[in-house]
Amino acid sequence: MGSTMSSPAPTVKAEAVMVAPDIGLSPPQGCPMHREPPKSSPSPTVSPPSECPMHQSAAPPVPQGPVHQERAYEFVECPMKAGPQGVGPNGDIDPANMMPPPNQVPAPDQPFSLSVTREESKIPRAGTDKNWVYPSEQMFWNAMLRKGWRWKEDDLAPQDMSNIIRLHNRNNEQAWEEILKWEALHAEECPCGPSLKRFGGKAKEISPRARLRHWMGYELPYDRHDWIVDRCGKEVRYVIDYYDGDVDKDTYQFSILDVRPAFDSLTAVWDRMRVAWWRWSS
Repeated sequence: MGSTMSSPAPTVKAEAVMVAPDIGLSPPQGCPMHREPPKSSPSPTVSPPSECPMHQSAAPPVPQGPVHQERAYEFVECPMKAGPQGVGPNGDIDPANMMPPPNQVPAPDQPFSLSVTREESKIPRAGTDKNWVYPSEQMFWNAMLRKGWRWKEDDLAPQDMSNIIRLHNRNNEQAWEEILKWEALHAEECPCGPSLKRFGGKAKEISPRARLRHWMGYELPYDRHDWIVDRCGKEVRYVIDYYDGDVDKDTYQFSILDVRPAFDSLTAVWDRMRVAWWRWSS
């Protein structure tokens, strides 16, 4: 339960990254490219249980996270609605919030076109009834350029970016699965289940646990994230250390994750003590 670093991680057969075959995806029925109207009505929206805190306040929920999440579903449900090059139907300013749209515009010297379609995650987004949405291939490319990456130094093909996106998305899903194991300790106080409020990368800030492991002879993690989880109105911080692992060409899982509550509250300390005892005594 909890961190995947608690016991020896299952050995993943070492294989080179395989290029996954293209998956034929048909556009959703809401897309204008469909020639026939949908034959079935959309499934009804499922309401949260009555004991959920969101039923106790009449105030509208406040969206959390980056601005680009506000229009993310345009690129999930039907990328054509986002306009040419993904810059929005009315130019490069969204009139709904007067903010720039997602960075879906190809870079000036980009060698090939990339998809602007975005995948919806399974991670609930705090303050909304939707989930977080992953970046598109184009957004990921542009983000890497902003961080100083120079594509001319690597021999990249369009399929490589598709594989990178799959690896990135699977990494995040795996992290959320580990957080849910910890949050199961608080199921009674939060019957609605947790949601992700915000997150941030801290690759240059080595966690005390990772540093201690390094002194014992283990490698340092290649990345670190801090995720802030909304536990029915209570903010809880989780620390995630990412270690290199072998790539599973079927699941696109490649990282070994060490996920645990941060030592910043008595509740987190007690949770980690309980789990440590269970692991030692089992």
